[in-house]
Amino acid sequence: MAVVNGEAAERAFAGQAWREVYARLTRGRAALTADDLVRLSTAAYLLGHDDESFESRERAYLEYVRGACPADAARCAFFLALPLLLRGEPARANGWLARARRLLDEHGLDCVERGYLLVPVGLQRIHGGDTRGAHDAFTSAVEIAARFGDADLLALGRHAQGRALIKLHRTAEGLALLDEAMVSVTSGEVSPIPAGVVYCSAIEGCHEVFDVIRAQEWTASLSAWCAAQPDLVLFRGQCLVHRSQVLQALGAWPEALAEARRAGERLSGPRRQPALGMALYQEAELRRLRGELAAADDGYRRAGEYGHPTQPGCALLRLAQGRTAAAVSAIGHAVVEAADDHLVRARMLAAQVEIVLAAGEPGVARGAADELSAIAAEIAMPLLRATAAHARGSVLLAEGDPSAALVELRAACERWAELDAPYDGARTRLLIARARQLTGDDDAAEVDFATAREVLQRLGADVSTPPTPPSTRPSQTSLTERELQVLALVAEGLSNRQIAARLVISEHTVRRHLQNVFAKLGVPSRAAAATHAVQQHLI
Repeated sequence: MAVVNGEAAERAFAGQAWREVYARLTRGRAALTADDLVRLSTAAYLLGHDDESFESRERAYLEYVRGACPADAARCAFFLALPLLLRGEPARANGWLARARRLLDEHGLDCVERGYLLVPVGLQRIHGGDTRGAHDAFTSAVEIAARFGDADLLALGRHAQGRALIKLHRTAEGLALLDEAMVSVTSGEVSPIPAGVVYCSAIEGCHEVFDVIRAQEWTASLSAWCAAQPDLVLFRGQCLVHRSQVLQALGAWPEALAEARRAGERLSGPRRQPALGMALYQEAELRRLRGELAAADDGYRRAGEYGHPTQPGCALLRLAQGRTAAAVSAIGHAVVEAADDHLVRARMLAAQVEIVLAAGEPGVARGAADELSAIAAEIAMPLLRATAAHARGSVLLAEGDPSAALVELRAACERWAELDAPYDGARTRLLIARARQLTGDDDAAEVDFATAREVLQRLGADVSTPPTPPSTRPSQTSLTERELQVLALVAEGLSNRQIAARLVISEHTVRRHLQNVFAKLGVPSRAAAATHAVQQHLI
C-alpha cells in the first residue's frame, strides 16, 4: 500500500497538486523513501507548513547519508539552509551549509551541489555589504550550473547575478539577467521552490529600480503561475503584494487594498512568513493615500514589528497628520541611513522634497531634488524621471518661478500619462494649476484643478490639505482660520461660488473674507494672494 500511495503522490507532485501530495505522503510518513521525503518537504513548504517541511527534509538528508548519496544529501542541506537565511536565522543555515561542504569534501566530489552552496555565500556577502564579492560567488555558481546543465541553479544564479549588478549601478545588465532567468522559469524549466524564489526576487528587483512596466509584466506572469497551483501559500502571498503594488500604480485602489489584505491573511499563518511585513506596509500605504490615517499608522507600526522598513511612508503620514516637524526629522534620518543605497535613497529624497517644502525649507528641497535628478539620469527609468521632474517643478514653484516650474511639471505629467499612473499625474496637475494661476492664466488653472480633483476623488484619494501647524504661519498676517480656509481654496483655483458651496457660506461672506485677506497681505488680487500664500507657506 505504501508503494502505491507513493506512486500516486509522485503523479500528484508532477501535476503540482500540493495538498494531495501532502495528504498522501503524510499518511505513510513512517515508510517514506528519501525521494518521497523530499517531495513531502516541498509540498509542505509550498503550503506554508514550515516546521513539517524542515523535519521531512532533515529526514531525507539522513536517509541520503545512510544510502551513500552525498550529493543528494548536500542538496537537501542547501534547501534546509535557504529558507533559514531568508527568514533571518543565519546560525542554523550556516550549520547545514558546513555539513554539506564537509560531506562533499570527504567524498572528493566535483558536482553541481558545489554550485548550490555558492548561492548562500553570495547572499551573505550581499548582506555584509560586499556586493562585488557576492557577484563573484553568483557568477561561479552559474558557471557550475552551465557545466552540469542544472536549470534550477542556473535560474537562481543568474537572477542573483542580476540583483547584484543592480546594486553595483549596472542596471541594464542586471535587468537583462533577471529577464533571462525569468524566461527559464516561465517556460517550465525550473522546479517550484527555485521558480517561486526567482519570480518574487525578480519582481522585487524591478520595483527596486523603478521599472514599473517590467514589474507589471512579470507580476502578471507570476499571477498566472500561482493560479495554476491554487494550493500555494508561500509564493501566493508575495504574489498578492506585488499585484497590489501594480494595481495601486494603475489607480485601481479598492482592488489593490483587497489584494494587500488577502496577502496579509495568507502570510499570517500558521507560521508568519517573512513577506508579511511587506504586505502590512503596502496596506498602510493605501490607507494613507485614502486618508485613513489611524489605520495607516497602525499598519506602519505592525510592518516595522515584522522587520519591514517603514519609510518613507511613515514620514509622509506624519505630514498628513499635520506633524510637520516629526515628518522632517523622520525623513531626514531616512535619507542619511540610505547613504549607501542610491535606489532606496531616491525614494527617500522624493518624499523629502515634499515634506521640507511643506515645512518651509526650499533650500533643503532644492538639494534633495538635485540629487534625485542625478540618480534619475543614471538609472534612466521613466518612473524615476517623472518623479524627479515633479520634484524639480515643486521646488521651482516654491522658489517663486512658476514659468520654469511649468516646464518641469508638464514633462512629469506627460511621463505619468505614458506610465498610466493617474494618481501621480493628478498630483502633478495640481501643481501645474497653481503655477498657471501664479502666471495669471486663471482659466487654464481652473480646468487643471477640476481635472486633478476629479481624478483624485475617483481614486478615493484624500484630497484635503494637511493642516498647517500654527507655529509655521507668519504671525504678522493675523489671518483667521476661516480666512486661511478661503485663501487655500483660492489657491486651488475655486471660484467664489465654489468656495461658498464648499464652506457652506454665502458668496457675499466669501467676498468679505477675500477683502480682509487682500488688506492683511497687502495684495491687490486673487492671483497675488495665492502667490504670496504659496511663497510664505501660509497654506
